[in-house]
Amino acid sequence: MTPVTQTATPPMWSEEELAEVRGQLQSEIDELNTDILRHESEIASGDVTQGAGDDQADAGAKTYEREREIALTLNARDLVAQNERAIARIDAGTYGVCESCHKPIGKERLQAFPRATLCVTCKQKEERR
Repeated sequence: MTPVTQTATPPMWSEEELAEVRGQLQSEIDELNTDILRHESEIASGDVTQGAGDDQADAGAKTYEREREIALTLNARDLVAQNERAIARIDAGTYGVCESCHKPIGKERLQAFPRATLCVTCKQKEERR
């Protein structure tokens, strides 16, 4: 009987690929932070007395726009946090590993959604709950 030798599997991501993903994530963080500042500025510039004399439709439209700016800001902040978490996983050497089952996340999934923390199977299970 011949001994079975285990061959090391090549890493799923090369150093160059990880550096590229990291750069893309950081670039997106920078863009999102710019958007956040713009949205916050627009929210802050909505003076309370500016709507004096507006009818209900005008007041409603202004309220809707303000709430929309707030929602966009919160969404952008969430994306920044997800990107920062992905960068932290790259730095820790755990990028591409499912946080639930600890199996590799498919490379195609991460190329489409670099912030993914769960493999497709675990994500489907999570969404069914």
